[in-house]
Amino acid sequence: MKRDDNDPELLPPGVDPNVLKIGIRRVSARNEASMRSVMTVRGHELVTDEPQGGNTGPTPLEMTLSGLLGCEGVIINRCATAMRFKYSALEIDADGEVDGRGSRGVRGVRPYFNWVKLKIRLHSNETPERLERLKKNVEYRCPVMNLFREADVDVEADWKLVPE
Repeated sequence: MKRDDNDPELLPPGVDPNVLKIGIRRVSARNEASMRSVMTVRGHELVTDEPQGGNTGPTPLEMTLSGLLGCEGVIINRCATAMRFKYSALEIDADGEVDGRGSRGVRGVRPYFNWVKLKIRLHSNETPERLERLKKNVEYRCPVMNLFREADVDVEADWKLVPE
């Protein structure tokens, strides 16, 4: 989906657009000469590993998909709040295709996702039209989804309403 800054369905900004709101995100990592890394983020510890390593955590690419799902959850909540869109729960699943040859140095093979498919189930009695507006705003605002798309990853999101 191409970003259209002039789309009338876009919600107004939730901050003053004329005041910079720059933030720095900091993560530290330690790797002891293995496939396992331990990251620290604001006092939280995260682990990545590979199945053929010690399999003590998700792979970095799985963590990337997790970041996408977490980001979608935050942005859905922000947009729903701004729209007064009522929902009681959200479920998201993600599948992503990657060719493992890329991260092993095969030229011409990208080392990241070719495509990502999301299944988003929103438990709500809102109308399909309101869901469509929510979707448009979430996909416009979600930082991680936009990073994927800017990297030319084909991202498809299948949104469904689940009646409450």
